[in-house]
Amino acid sequence: MRQATVSAPAVMVAPVTVTIPTALARLFPDCVTRMKIDAATVAEAIDALDARWPGMRDRICDSRPAIRRHINVFVNGQRSTLDAPLPPRSEMLVMTAISGG
Repeated sequence: MRQATVSAPAVMVAPVTVTIPTALARLFPDCVTRMKIDAATVAEAIDALDARWPGMRDRICDSRPAIRRHINVFVNGQRSTLDAPLPPRSEMLVMTAISGG
């Protein structure tokens, strides 16, 4: 699995590990599924993703802004919102909902 480091536009903070689904990564050239990002909140991490891969925020968030209905973001195993803090060395996981019958 390739891993990249992406810098957030905010102040320097300790890096967190962000994992995104392969289906989402495939939509953006050179996007990897696991990377280190300097961010203090989920929103800052998503901003950093969008800065590196424009349009990523629109895939994860809606216009309110909030995390889209069929996307879940977990920080250290806990379902999170955009304002959730990212403590140093956190793990942020973006998951898409799976439906079917």
